[in-house]
Amino acid sequence: MTSTRHQTAIDPPAPPDTGAPPNDTSPRGLARLGAWSASHLGRVLALWVLVLVVFGAFAPKVETALAGAGWQDSGSQSVQARDVVQQNFQGNDSTALQVVVRSADGPIANDREAQHVIAQVEQLLKGDPRVSTVTGPQPGSSLSRDGRTAIVQAGAAADPNTMVRAADDLGKPLADLATPGVSVNLTGSSALWSNFNEVNHTAMIRSEVLSWPVTLIVLVIAFGGLVAAGLPLMLTIVGLLTAAGALVIATHVAPVSVWALNFAMMFALALGIDYALFLVVRFRAALARRGAVPGDRAAAVDAVAETMGTAGKAVAFSGATVLVSLSTVLLVPSPAFRSMALGIMLAVVAVLAATLTLLPAVLGRLGTRIDAGRVRLPGRLRRRGRRTGTEVAAPSAPRGMDRLMDRWGALLHRRPWTAGAVVLIALAALAAPALGLRTGMPSISIIPADQSARAGYAQVTEAFGPGAPGTLQVLTPTSETDRARAALAKDSGIAATQPVGGSGGWSMTMAIPTTDASAPATGATIDRIRSELPPGALVGGAAAENHDLEKVLSSRTPLVFGLLVGLGFLLLLVALGSPLVAAVGTVTNLASIAAAFGVAKLIFGDGHLSGLLNFEPQGFVDAWGPLFFGAMLTGVAMDYTLFLLSAAREHYDSSGDPQHAMREALRTSGRVVVAAAGVMVAVFLTFALSGPLAPKEMGIILAVAVFLDALCIRLVLLPVVLRVTGRAAWHTPAWLARVLPTVRFSH
Repeated sequence: MTSTRHQTAIDPPAPPDTGAPPNDTSPRGLARLGAWSASHLGRVLALWVLVLVVFGAFAPKVETALAGAGWQDSGSQSVQARDVVQQNFQGNDSTALQVVVRSADGPIANDREAQHVIAQVEQLLKGDPRVSTVTGPQPGSSLSRDGRTAIVQAGAAADPNTMVRAADDLGKPLADLATPGVSVNLTGSSALWSNFNEVNHTAMIRSEVLSWPVTLIVLVIAFGGLVAAGLPLMLTIVGLLTAAGALVIATHVAPVSVWALNFAMMFALALGIDYALFLVVRFRAALARRGAVPGDRAAAVDAVAETMGTAGKAVAFSGATVLVSLSTVLLVPSPAFRSMALGIMLAVVAVLAATLTLLPAVLGRLGTRIDAGRVRLPGRLRRRGRRTGTEVAAPSAPRGMDRLMDRWGALLHRRPWTAGAVVLIALAALAAPALGLRTGMPSISIIPADQSARAGYAQVTEAFGPGAPGTLQVLTPTSETDRARAALAKDSGIAATQPVGGSGGWSMTMAIPTTDASAPATGATIDRIRSELPPGALVGGAAAENHDLEKVLSSRTPLVFGLLVGLGFLLLLVALGSPLVAAVGTVTNLASIAAAFGVAKLIFGDGHLSGLLNFEPQGFVDAWGPLFFGAMLTGVAMDYTLFLLSAAREHYDSSGDPQHAMREALRTSGRVVVAAAGVMVAVFLTFALSGPLAPKEMGIILAVAVFLDALCIRLVLLPVVLRVTGRAAWHTPAWLARVLPTVRFSH
């Protein structure tokens, strides 16, 4: 059956779908690729073995090769200041290491044990080639007034990522120098990111281990058999190994964040499940229409060609949409964010390539054995199967989840306005708190209290004041030193200043804010003194770098969401040919995202459920959440949108009946949406059970968004729109039909 997808302004009804096998004997595009792959398993396997050997050789190095820093706005004033300090002030910039030594027995000057510990700390730091210079405790600056808390400063002789690795390596040896009466804690920005990466990486690995049994159970249920359930795992492994090796290779060009691998793993699993499930469901249906029997290779190859010519196109458009969505994150001038987006995109490309070549090859060889290891149907359905001599009903009769989706479609057909109103009210209620959403850069509370960076932070705050951990580094041309110090002395947000000296035409002054490093008031102080300082002055330090990153994230978020909506609309328009459907499919993505952040505001901003989820609320959602998670969720939501609407487009082109198209789309693709969403929600919720705050935020936001998107948007709102608008949903103006390329989802 072939039909022109983009028609004129009035769509004439097409003949009803008879359910007969397709009669297209000259497959093109993806159908031809699928037929070739299904007939040449050996060549396809050889190609993928070569790919995995090349990239897999680099994959084992991924844990050590990836970077731990990069959370910065590379074009900001604070990064410029860090570069100046690195070159002219012996690396005593924001990445320098700080070791806090505290005596429980009294002033360090009278405590020989504490003095011995400090000497050992200095010796250990001097022995590390990544340390430029070591500065011992100085009265009035790095030795507290009561004399019990001292700070040993180690300048950075390397880049920020290397200094995070230095903190990784030095943390335990320094902690081992502590005695019962003297504590030793490595702190500072590099130590914070070291602790942050370690505890969160451990938590994510633990969550992934916990999620695997749940994932496997849901996969077996969703795919209906053990053999079919293994296919998404195959795609996941291929995608992950290829992406891991590619990330290691990419580190030779630019630093890549360690978080790129974590997110690549999540997306490889999510897309592997989505794509495999969609194609397997269609492949089984194509086999059934042909009455395929075991060993019928010709029927298997034809079924693969049909599957790739229909569902394969939806997968290809889905992959393109995910890549476009993630590419918007590249607009953020931060190495960490860009490399995380790069990691996910590499995983998407690998999974997509395997889905369009390796999966068809395996399906062609399996044929009817795709049902091997079939999960037995329970009770009533199994008894009915025994009475009829077969364990499943005729292919044309909906059964199981397909029958449930068919009945759901019938209910929506009868009560579209009621269903749509209920869902819209629920989404509006959940999204309303998002209007008061406050974002901010993570505070020290994002790492557990027993980590050295947080313990040292608390000791510095107690001994030197709340603003001491966020000390600002103010750089001015040497000729403007006096004016700069006068401006700092008059600012109400600065508690104290300390001149450091001059070098290379620059003068540096340390300025201690009156408020905590992560407090909004500190950000206001940074903006204010920048406007008060002489021209050419730079304000840096860890607190300034966080503030600058937060500002660029806030400024780029509207642009990113604008591009997500615009580009998503264009891709859906090209794929489906209907302006109305493309607009609805794109805009409804925002509804589930807004509702998810409304829930996030209640939980992480207001602290509801903090006791149950065991976390310390910061009073805001991390600033990178709306932008980064928004792009991720848009990509995932587009999967469901394309799967559902491409099926509806296919059935509409075949039958000319919009109501039949809506119900058939739900019947054939609804189970894919439910199963894929079920797996992802289960996986994301395991992250919500992790100890650190960052995985909790990620798990809750992603799980809520995917759940609402699948349940409310794809299974209610989109079918309701198709039901209410009827033929208008698929109307293509004549002028637009002449511009758009012709895309057919019928084989």
